[in-house]
Amino acid sequence: TIGGYMSRSVSSKYTIAAFFSGVGGIELGFEQTNKFRVVYANEFDKNANITYKLNFPDIQLDNRDIHIVSSSDIKAEKIDVIVGGFPCQAFSIAGYRKGFEDDRGDLFFELLRIIKEKKPKAVFIENVKNMVSHNHGKTFKVIKEALTLNGYYIKWKVLNGKDYGNIPQNRERIYIVGFLEKSAYDAFIFPDEIPLTTSLSDIIDFNGKMDEYYYYTEDKNKFYDELKSAIKSSETIYQWRRQYVRENKTGVVPTLTANMGTGGHNVPLILTKDKRIRKLTPKETFNAQGYPLDYKLPDNIAKGQLYKQAGNSVVVPLVKRIALNISIALDNSNNESNTINLNLPYVLTYTNMNGRYDGESYVYATSKDRNELEKIVEVNNQKNDSTPIEVFTNEEYLQFVLKNKNGTFYSIIKND
Repeated sequence: TIGGYMSRSVSSKYTIAAFFSGVGGIELGFEQTNKFRVVYANEFDKNANITYKLNFPDIQLDNRDIHIVSSSDIKAEKIDVIVGGFPCQAFSIAGYRKGFEDDRGDLFFELLRIIKEKKPKAVFIENVKNMVSHNHGKTFKVIKEALTLNGYYIKWKVLNGKDYGNIPQNRERIYIVGFLEKSAYDAFIFPDEIPLTTSLSDIIDFNGKMDEYYYYTEDKNKFYDELKSAIKSSETIYQWRRQYVRENKTGVVPTLTANMGTGGHNVPLILTKDKRIRKLTPKETFNAQGYPLDYKLPDNIAKGQLYKQAGNSVVVPLVKRIALNISIALDNSNNESNTINLNLPYVLTYTNMNGRYDGESYVYATSKDRNELEKIVEVNNQKNDSTPIEVFTNEEYLQFVLKNKNGTFYSIIKND
């Protein structure tokens, strides 16, 4: 047993192809379970590539644009899981909510192309919380339907790193998990909330002496007086918000962003025990994402790039907890293939949502005739003693999401 989990031999581990790998946070979380091994990774950013290779020297790293990557470039005989956190800027507040209109918005469809060609047993996607409500729910509707119409039974949930990863960072992200087999889907559950026992002092050095670069002083910073008057405690984290200082009242690190270190002084600030004000170091921002202490940061990359890499990454211990549950679900799969014909023109999908941030969906039936699907719903409702399940139109679905309701419904989709 390694780390409390039964170790698998290399040959028996589930294989992973990773996309938009960044510096490998998702891969790290999966590999820490000892149930998975990464056989292919794709990352276009040249600086992220340097950090990735330093920490994963044995993984095949493809540094090309995903638009020109073919599924045949993945040399492994089979791929069990495809993972990816496609660039979230197109869906985040920081990206001005452009979504699919942004040039980066089509990257999901490139990931989908690879998924369709490789047909892995499972998929794992991470993104910003705002993706669910972006464009009045239309963006996530497209993603949900694209996965289900390609045979995946999916579950999604927004989880916060401080509540589910035991890491003191306020980081809400949506996690989408899909399985080709219904038995694996039925066996999968998202991890439960756990107590936050990791303290700020576990990830930040309030006592040590750092390079002078990280300190704010009167002679270097024209807004130093504002910092000094507001930053009074070594028990919390602060941010300079262009005109004022914000104290993070929750006692954890505020959400790390990709634009840290690129201007605007967005790197979180602390008051050291010797009463000096400084920004977190790049290593501390990686600590705040739950990276292990032995994770290496290259010396030949600008600090701004390292901050960006941390801000773009994931809460590793939370990914590890989800990955462990994915492995349990795959272990419990009965290996029965989906017998539903996904090439018919009309598709009936089932969706259950506990608010917009927690749900599940899959294809229930398909037909050449829309009326036949409506008849299936009618028969199901007659058999069921509880409240009948409605068939939602697109407009009704979007209203349901907008109002953040709980409930179950069907949708009939024209399979173009």
